[in-house]
Parts: sequence; structure tokens; C-alpha cells
Amino acid sequence: MHALTFGSVCSLLTLALAVPSHAADAKRETFGTLDDGAAIEAVTLTTDSGYTARVITLGGILQSMSVPDRDGKAEDIVLGFDTAQGYLDNPSYMGATIGRFANRIGGASFELDGTQYDIDANENGNTLHGGAEGWDKKVWTISKVKDGKTSASVTLAYTSPDGEMGYPGKVDAKVTYTLDEDGTLTIDHSAKTNKPTVINMTNHSYFNLSGHDGMTPILSHELMIPADHYTPVSDDLIPTGELRAVDGTPFDFRTIKTIGEDIRSGDDEQITIALGFDHNFVVGPVEGDGVQLVATLVDEASGRAMDVLTDKPAVQFYSGNFLDGTFAGKNDTIYRQGDALCLEPQVYPDAPNKPDFPSARLNPGETYHHKMVLRFRTDAAN
Repeated sequence: MHALTFGSVCSLLTLALAVPSHAADAKRETFGTLDDGAAIEAVTLTTDSGYTARVITLGGILQSMSVPDRDGKAEDIVLGFDTAQGYLDNPSYMGATIGRFANRIGGASFELDGTQYDIDANENGNTLHGGAEGWDKKVWTISKVKDGKTSASVTLAYTSPDGEMGYPGKVDAKVTYTLDEDGTLTIDHSAKTNKPTVINMTNHSYFNLSGHDGMTPILSHELMIPADHYTPVSDDLIPTGELRAVDGTPFDFRTIKTIGEDIRSGDDEQITIALGFDHNFVVGPVEGDGVQLVATLVDEASGRAMDVLTDKPAVQFYSGNFLDGTFAGKNDTIYRQGDALCLEPQVYPDAPNKPDFPSARLNPGETYHHKMVLRFRTDAAN
């Protein structure tokens, strides 16, 4: 047995102080392989305060997000799959990073500087979420993993070649997920191009704040969207170009209300067309470099609440209308209509074909940026 000297004690103290003690950790691990043999990685971000986010390299997907309820019990609040291949076999864009263009482009074409670009038509003659082989189906590369005292993050990168799905320009895209100790998940999207092109990136997570295991329908969730107008759609869900006032319609979420209150309003043609809500809500431009609140979602039963903030001028509210019970997700759970919703900040759908809509153009030498913030909290019981 060796006696501890003053010098050895000092050495041990120095060693202990040199070992970092993090309140937020990032763990990189294998998630699985695709049928073609491609390896998929995962990075799990964890905080001492009970929040956990897992991101996988397939599609830059948010595979899970665990949030405590008012009793401190953390549960996963996003839909998804237990295997990487599941995301390809059941393409509902669950948790995915969407590009090049989130939402829809009418007629699967647009004109830029006098040239017409015919892009991939993957929904009724239109383009949805970039096309049949959008960025949600690509394997991204982990470029940085970081942890620290107050936050942990992972950055993923993908290079989209010129002409992919018909879009012009080579695009270098990145997405960074940062989980803070206070329960804020920030999703930073960025892109650069070598030719003029169009870009509209967002995250397509399906949320149910009651928790994935034993979840209850989101019809009882309460939602607030501070938008005076929305963009009505034609029968194929392409915006007509009109900005319609929400006042006196089922689309008025300026005062918080349950999602189920107006989702079956058969006297509103827009609800009938979309089988519920699948519409772009106009929240207006953001001043400076900040973000603005575009939605608040509350599940009173669990006490979980989520604020959505963005630097983009709109948010798409999709009430999960096409979850039809034909496939199973995590823990072999069948996903049905009303099991989850999406809140997707973005520029307006079909913006490349609507000159009066905010532009989605990106030029060489410019950097596209979209900052999306999911701020989770626990509300006390009423």
C-alpha cells in the first residue's frame, strides 16, 4: 500500500479538474444499416434536466425527442421508426430535414431567369418536399459533434449535385441540432449554391405531446398560431395565390383552442379539401436577425407545452390527415389519423411560381439560413 504524499494529492486533484463535467452530452453511435448496406449513425443529445434528442444521419432525421411531463416523467413525443430502413419503407417524412424545397411546387416546374426547370413530380403531378428522392432520403455526413456545460449539438452535411431532382445548382447544405439545458431544441439550416436556385428547408417532425407510448389523439391538444391570414389551396393542395383572413373561419388560432374544435367543419371547403388542416399560415417577416413565435402547442393532460419560433414568414400546420393505419412505427405502434401533427416553419408553398409570395431564390455568394426553435416547457395543472 502506497502512502499519499502532498505531491500525489495535488496530481490527483489536477487530473480530476482536467476531466470535463458536462451538463449536456453528445453520444455518437451506430443506428443500423439500410437494405443496400449503407451504415446509418445516430447522435444522442442529453441534458441533466431530463431532455434527450436523437438525430440520425439518414435524412437528418430527429428520430426521438424525450420531454418530461409535469411529474418529471420523460417520454418520447415524436413519431418515427425503430430502424433506419423503416423511414424508407414508410415515407411520411417523419422527423426529416426537408429539401430542396419544403412543401409543394405546382405543376412540378418553375421558371428562373427565363429558364423553365422541370422537377420531379411525386404527388398528383406536383412536387412535394423536394421530389421522390428528396433530402429526407439521403444519408448525411456528421461534420461536428459538441457537448458542454449548457448545451450539446450535432452538425450534419449533405451536398446535392446540380440537377438533382431537376433543380439547378450544386447545393452544400447543413443542419445543426442544438439541445440546451433548459429544454430548447434549435434546428439551424443553411445552404450555399454555385448557380441560382430555390431553397426552402424545414424539419418535418410529427408531434404528440402526450407521449408516444399510450398516446392519446392530438385532437385534445390546444394550439395557438398568431396569424391573421393563411393561403387557401386548390383541390390538389397548391396555394391559389390568395391570402385569406382567418377571422370567422376554422383557421383562426389567434386565441388558443383545441385542434378538434373545428377540424371536422364540413361547411368550410378548405377543411374538406385537405381532410383537415394542411395549410400555410402567414405570420409575417421577422425584423433583423431574430426569431418570432409562430405556434404554441399544449397538452393539458401531461402538462407538456411547446413553442415554435422561426425567422421565416410562415408555418405549415398539418394535422396528420394522411396517417391511415397502414404501417407501424416505433414499438410496433400503428399510426392513425389524429395521432400527431406537424408545425413546419418555411417560406410559402409554391413560392417559385407566385411572384407575390416571399422569394425562395438563392444566388451564388449568398447563404440561405433558417433558424427553427422548439422551446419545450412544463405547464402546471389548471
